[in-house]
Amino acid sequence: MAGAGTTTRGLLARPDFRRLLGTRLSSQFGDGVLQAALAGTVLFNPQRAADPVDVAAGFAVLLLPYSLVGPFAGVLLDRWSRQQVLLRANLVRAVLVVAVAATVLAGVQGLPFYAVGLLVFAVNRFVLAALSAGLPHTTDEGSLVPANALSTTSGAVATVAGGGVALVLLPLTGSGDAGYAALALSAALPYLAAAAVVSGFARAHLGPDDRTRSTGPTAAQVLAGMVSGARHAWRDRPVRAALTAITLHRCWFGVLTLMALLLYRNTYTEGTGLFAGGLTGLGQMVAAGAVGTLSAAAVTPPVVARVGTRRWTALLLVTGGVSQLGLGLLLQPPAAVAAGFLLGFVGQGVKICVDATLQERVDDGHRGRAFSVYDTLVNVGYVLALVGTAFALPGSGVSTPLLVLVGAGYLVTAALHAGMTRR
Repeated sequence: MAGAGTTTRGLLARPDFRRLLGTRLSSQFGDGVLQAALAGTVLFNPQRAADPVDVAAGFAVLLLPYSLVGPFAGVLLDRWSRQQVLLRANLVRAVLVVAVAATVLAGVQGLPFYAVGLLVFAVNRFVLAALSAGLPHTTDEGSLVPANALSTTSGAVATVAGGGVALVLLPLTGSGDAGYAALALSAALPYLAAAAVVSGFARAHLGPDDRTRSTGPTAAQVLAGMVSGARHAWRDRPVRAALTAITLHRCWFGVLTLMALLLYRNTYTEGTGLFAGGLTGLGQMVAAGAVGTLSAAAVTPPVVARVGTRRWTALLLVTGGVSQLGLGLLLQPPAAVAAGFLLGFVGQGVKICVDATLQERVDDGHRGRAFSVYDTLVNVGYVLALVGTAFALPGSGVSTPLLVLVGAGYLVTAALHAGMTRR
């Protein structure tokens, strides 16, 4: 652990790493505030009602079209200044948040409501991909695993912190349309802060190294670039195994996400001791996931240094299968919070390994496109799992067969990853 602490201090000693980290923290804090406002609007707003299919349809409308932005984002991130992408995208999001707040305040529902949210999520695609693609320019190759552990984990925690702040503000704003509109509007502040932080970089600092100047690719060029990035990534066996593992993990995570939302909306309405029900209880589960995420960030770098990403990824996936099956079957708020912690630990540990694998093995000229393929795979897998689960889950969120499926799915994913990476 001392070595990991030394590496972290070395990373934080670099001004460019600190600046990129500050950009990520501000940006993802705003994401947390906005996500809490949107989730509350759809799920816990007494002025609205939603069944499992409605919730899944909302995710599909927001995330599937957003995934189509991925090919364009990947090609552009390998051509444009990533510093400028981060600067302008955060400014655009701050403006779009005003439109989201106005839509919530007006009580708009259905496709028009989701369409406005989709615009923010589409821009968010550029931000997250640019942060990952630019990270290697703020550290050295030997520090990519701890750099990912620190940056992506602290970003995930910042998202949870933003959601937590939104929950704290909720009693002041109220739980109707006006209250959730005010929460959504407040997300503009951290987006503006992120733009201010990233403006301190030189235009070329975050890459790409060999940028092709162009007035903009055609649709055919975008498709060709996406195919090129996918082929480049898929030819490398460790990269192929990493993308397979993270995509399947996100499928199982999608099943558990919808199950948790319905449990806390319709079944865990009353708390048990220290464990609350409703939106507050869901917040406790998310917070537990954040603690698991932090724990994974502390544990993963030294463990990877000893056993490698292949074994650690397999062990994490096995842990995910056993823990989610065992704790899920208890069907009580304390067990759900514990499951949230372990899922956060497993998911972040796997993500750190996958991010580092792509950053180490994909050259900089293809890295933006590779991360676009990555993001598209995990989002499509997540949404398809949500939609399929919506038709299988009762409104209560209670389903033993689905829990068994998730547990077995994690174990199969572990075996598949081990087989694909075996020498």
